[in-house]
Amino acid sequence: MGLKVTALAESRLEKLKSSMSSKSRMKLWMIRITTSVLIWICLVQLTILGETWGPRVLKGWPPCPSHESAAVLAVKSSSEVPARVLPPKRVYRNNGYLMVSCNGGLNQMRSAICDMVAIARYLNVTLIVPELDKTSFWADSSEFQDIFDVDHFIMSLRDEVRILKELPPRLKRRVELGVTHTMAPISWSDISYYHNQILPLIQQYKVVHLNRTDARLANNGLPMEIQKLRCRVNFGALKFTPQIEELGRKVVRILRQEGPFMVLHLRYEMDMLAFSGCTQGCKQEEVEELTRMRYAYPWWKEKIINSDLKRRDGLCPLTPEETALTLRALDIDPSIQVYIAAGEIYGGERRMASLAAAYPNLVVRKF
Repeated sequence: MGLKVTALAESRLEKLKSSMSSKSRMKLWMIRITTSVLIWICLVQLTILGETWGPRVLKGWPPCPSHESAAVLAVKSSSEVPARVLPPKRVYRNNGYLMVSCNGGLNQMRSAICDMVAIARYLNVTLIVPELDKTSFWADSSEFQDIFDVDHFIMSLRDEVRILKELPPRLKRRVELGVTHTMAPISWSDISYYHNQILPLIQQYKVVHLNRTDARLANNGLPMEIQKLRCRVNFGALKFTPQIEELGRKVVRILRQEGPFMVLHLRYEMDMLAFSGCTQGCKQEEVEELTRMRYAYPWWKEKIINSDLKRRDGLCPLTPEETALTLRALDIDPSIQVYIAAGEIYGGERRMASLAAAYPNLVVRKF
């Protein structure tokens, strides 16, 4: 009887040991599985963060081909293209903010932008990126950034004047409430006019808006640094957008395929003739149409214009007929391509007939 009890006890003890051993092995496997999962997650995270932050063991792994190619390209790019060196930022006490709305065609607006940068620099004010004319004869809806590289414009002039894309919020609110001053400066004024008349207004209102900027700064008698800044803006800061520059290169490539070419900015559009009053060669109905257009723009000061006197004073553009005579007098080869870089020539084919006869290889820009 005692032997049976002992055997039964030993049997139960073995079962208990076996059960405990099974649970231990189960816990051990769970720990191993959990540890493996955690290690794998860590490896994945370290791989995502990149070699810089990963453990040293990962640095021996060969990178993916795409990453290697990108790294090689980055090295080549950095070695071949020098980093752009920006001019030092000019620090000055800001006297206020100058907003400008340019008027006229692109040439007039470009010239006005050069003037306004020079004025802002001289007055120690912050210039807001100029607004381009949308109500002129051309009715072009383009913004500054549609034509010019606005970031290049701002950064390339940072050592001369502070330029912002828009007013700070608090000042923008003041403009919306009408707490500002809008005016058209007097034409062909020297820099002292802006110092004596415009600067006090900027200091009073914080923001002044010049709504007409064509021919507002004198050409002569200005300090040399002002003239140099004008040139720097025109030939350095006002850079066309990449899309426009690529279009220009495309036009040149197409023209070069046909051999030598010459580009004429034939300034003989309707708005030019109406503004200047130069109507030589125009029919009577065309003269009347140009006169009506001149009266339609109240800010055009001259209304009654003697076309013959204007011509004798040398204030009229060359007509297409006169252009043909000039080119022949200069002995320009009649077979050369002549590219007309202008808007629609007033009078159309009738006025272009002489030029087309003298230079039959004529290329007219299509809009």
